[in-house]
Amino acid sequence: MKKIRYTAVLLTLLAAYPLTSSHVRAEDAQHQEIGTSPVAVTSSPIIKRRVLAATEAAGTVEAVDRAVIASKVLGTIEEIPVILGSKVTKGDLLVKIGAGEISARVLQAQAQMDQTKRNLDREKNLLAKQAATSESVKSLEDMYKVASAAYQEAKIMFSYTKITAPFDGLVTAKPGNVGDLATPGTPLVQVENIQKLQVVASIPEKLALDIKPGDTLPLQIPAADLDTEGTVAEIAPVADPMSRTTAVKINVPESERLRPGQFARIILMGQDSQGLFIPASAVQQHGQIKKCFVIIDGKAALRIIRTGKLHKGEYEVLSGLREGELVITEVSHEIVEGQTVTQ
Repeated sequence: MKKIRYTAVLLTLLAAYPLTSSHVRAEDAQHQEIGTSPVAVTSSPIIKRRVLAATEAAGTVEAVDRAVIASKVLGTIEEIPVILGSKVTKGDLLVKIGAGEISARVLQAQAQMDQTKRNLDREKNLLAKQAATSESVKSLEDMYKVASAAYQEAKIMFSYTKITAPFDGLVTAKPGNVGDLATPGTPLVQVENIQKLQVVASIPEKLALDIKPGDTLPLQIPAADLDTEGTVAEIAPVADPMSRTTAVKINVPESERLRPGQFARIILMGQDSQGLFIPASAVQQHGQIKKCFVIIDGKAALRIIRTGKLHKGEYEVLSGLREGELVITEVSHEIVEGQTVTQ
């Protein structure tokens, strides 16, 4: 039984061997055919032309006029007669703060001022009758000035309990609520004039040296689907030592699609240079490696290349090719290194 089994296995291996050998010979023949048979191709010369050097910087759309309203006095918020998006006019009431102690201080200062005024008038009458001295009148006049100043100070403090809009605009933030305790410096309402907008950007310090107020810079605002130009309004006189950038403010034209907070892209043009370009169809990519074939003496020569940006169907070639070489753009069959090609 064992001899029969061994004979069957041996016959199976012998039967399989001719098939395997035939398959290998077929692959070798196919490979040899690919490498030796001429292949019809289409080629294009590598062209050198001017490259527009441009650098992009990120920015944010902001309102030129923007005010974060905070209280100057301590008190409870009694009224906020605006909501988010409300249109306000300069002088409109935004927040009313209840501060009873300030109101009482006004009444007290007024009463003291009135009393001092009566004493001064009485002393002047007595001086006219030579029943008082000029020194006493002078002293009461000084007391009246102090009381009047205290009254004016109290009135000004009381005026801080009503906060009004500093300019025409929209309410874009309202962190305060009725019943909250308003403390000095705590934001309550934010007002922005969205009719006048600008892009605030941080420009690399080297590029910022070539920018001056009044220059026109290209802008792209993707959210608003807007390509426009802006005028440089302000440039910071110093650079940020942490980011090595300089703050620049650029005024933008009015548009109904623009909103504060939108992302903006600033295009900074540099010095033009020369670059080599080839059609995108000539580039083959395998993982991180890009390659192409050029024609040398009627044969295909493989080149590993490094490319730049793709622009209008053409790659800028950074390395791997020379000006004037013919690059293969289309082939009728697969080609390999050294294969004969026809055009």
